[in-house]
Amino acid sequence: MKANNMNHPHHSFIATPQDLDPQPPPPPQQSGADTATTTAIQRYHPQPHPVQPQPTRRPRGFAATMSNNTNTTTTSTPPPKSRKEREKEKERTKLRERHRRAITSRMLGGLRQYGNFPLAARADMNDVLAALAREAGWIVETDGTTYRQSSQPPPPAANLPNINHYNNNTSNMGAYPVRSVESPLSSSSWKNCSTRSSVDCQPSDLRINETLSPASLDSVVVAERDAKFDKGTSACAINSPECFGADQIVQDIHCGEHRSGFQGTFYVPVYVRLATGLINNICQLVDPEGIKDELQHLKSLGVDGVVVDCWWGIVEGLNPQKYKWSGYRQLFDIIREFDIKLQVVMSFHEYGGNDSGGIYITLPQWVLEIGKSNQDIYFTDREGRRNTECLSWSIDKERVLRGRTGIEVYFDFMRSFRTEFDDLFIHGFISAVEIGLGASGELKYPSFSERMGWRYPGIGEFQCYDKYSLQNLLKAAKLRGHSFWARGPDNAGYYNSKPHETGFFCERGDYDSYYGRFFLHWYARVLIDHADNVLSLANLAFEDTQIVVKIPAVYWWYKTSSHAAELTAGYYNPTNQDGYSPVFEVLKKHSVTVKFVVPGLQVSYHEIDDSLSDPEGLSWQVLNSAWERGLTVAGQNAQSCYDRDGFTRLVEIAKPRNNPDHCHFSFFIFQQPLPSIERTICFSDFDCFIKSMHGKCS
Repeated sequence: MKANNMNHPHHSFIATPQDLDPQPPPPPQQSGADTATTTAIQRYHPQPHPVQPQPTRRPRGFAATMSNNTNTTTTSTPPPKSRKEREKEKERTKLRERHRRAITSRMLGGLRQYGNFPLAARADMNDVLAALAREAGWIVETDGTTYRQSSQPPPPAANLPNINHYNNNTSNMGAYPVRSVESPLSSSSWKNCSTRSSVDCQPSDLRINETLSPASLDSVVVAERDAKFDKGTSACAINSPECFGADQIVQDIHCGEHRSGFQGTFYVPVYVRLATGLINNICQLVDPEGIKDELQHLKSLGVDGVVVDCWWGIVEGLNPQKYKWSGYRQLFDIIREFDIKLQVVMSFHEYGGNDSGGIYITLPQWVLEIGKSNQDIYFTDREGRRNTECLSWSIDKERVLRGRTGIEVYFDFMRSFRTEFDDLFIHGFISAVEIGLGASGELKYPSFSERMGWRYPGIGEFQCYDKYSLQNLLKAAKLRGHSFWARGPDNAGYYNSKPHETGFFCERGDYDSYYGRFFLHWYARVLIDHADNVLSLANLAFEDTQIVVKIPAVYWWYKTSSHAAELTAGYYNPTNQDGYSPVFEVLKKHSVTVKFVVPGLQVSYHEIDDSLSDPEGLSWQVLNSAWERGLTVAGQNAQSCYDRDGFTRLVEIAKPRNNPDHCHFSFFIFQQPLPSIERTICFSDFDCFIKSMHGKCS
């Protein structure tokens, strides 16, 4: 054994259960000759330590099955799971994965919006860690190599110094980068700091990103100041005259921000939507002189143009294919005199209600006559109540409108408008045409209509119980192989229900079951097909003209897993789906402009807690989803933003400062107050709003 140790100085013995046995078995008996031979062999051919046999591996897969069949032991094994149990476990695993991805997506969205991190659309945690490392002053290469920011990358691993021999000097501090803030005070103040003070009052610890919001800067400064006091480095105090303090830096930044405002930003044209009621029900202009005064005032404010609704119920109100445009021709001629642009809206829905100021515009009378004998041309809820606000999308290809289909009626109306005002299109006076695709002119089902008793924040109801929609649903269910799925959910609640009060929209409810996913996909597909069909004909009627589609802002219950209000409106957008991507793919196909209704962001905390709403989260998802697909995006305000803070918020959404691709609205439409609301707009604030949109406000 001594010879073995000398010949193998680095040999290590591995303890096995046999080595640790206190009573090893005796060796087999040998004869005298055999013993002498064995001794001689060991003397001239030293053997290493005997290798113990490796433990046998447990068989797996097919081998395990065969061994179990041939094994004669009485070891009991658990019975295999049934097919139904395996399917349930697979569903639970998929659901957990969807929730994990949804949470990750929210985290990344928060880092982009509130942390100003330029993360890619499909970033993973490695990208997040790399972004955090860069913000902390490290260099992160494409292969993942990370080192402190300096002029040269770190030496090879073999030449790295021992990290235990840390030398606290100024050269080590130089590895931290400094983002200087140009100001007449800060530059001279930093130069007056002594070497010792520059180490103690380290400017590199306070790295100011120019893209951070003021609130973010304040939080960074407070955290940095607290950290310095905890370390006890008081050689260079915050208010020291020798070293410019962090609070002063932030104050200087805020002053510079207020001085600059939106000066020099992108030019976003502003249009004002003219009030409904300028044209009466017999297509006559009501108050020409009053309109001229209003246009003169808007012209003095620097408005780029106006928006006018062309109502289907007025122009084709009495007889099919008998169009009357006289009042609109007179109105357009007046607008043209003021040399401002015009956008028109093809409005195929009703107008009226408690906030309409007594103005009521119905669908054409000949359509209402058809509806008396065939009520299935309207959207219908589960209880069979008809909504006459607009026609059901299920008749887009049904010849139930005096021998014409729904999309043929829309196309004939648009073609008549294009022919009547051909001269305005030729001279470029009409800059864009918006196509009404649903309730309130928005691409949505009338799922939360106040005339049906809905009140905020109710989830609304599905609108698919007319005869033609149910036939379409039955056809889709048969193609799927489950004809018994040709029904609407019977546990989806009512207009004013809350998600947790229903079995369909609650946490882990039926909305995410096999049937729920099938139904919601079909329900959203009908919305997408309607947009595809109408926009195909709109591009044919308005060739070489900008087409606009209005997208609603359904932000209540956005923080729940089901997004119930969006589901009933036709957007399949729960936490594990992206309901806006398939819609925007169709809109991109027709090269249209997406006009998003910016929700009123001035909601109380009680309202937020009660409805789990998230206006900013919805706005971020919709706008970024459209921009990522290369769509042109415009905006329109909700009817509650009329003060200075509201105007400022609209400008910030229209021209986001932290967008890495410098995306912004192509134009913005200002929605005037409803007639029932007192006009309390301060025109000085409105004037500043327009100049901010134009990039001229200082």
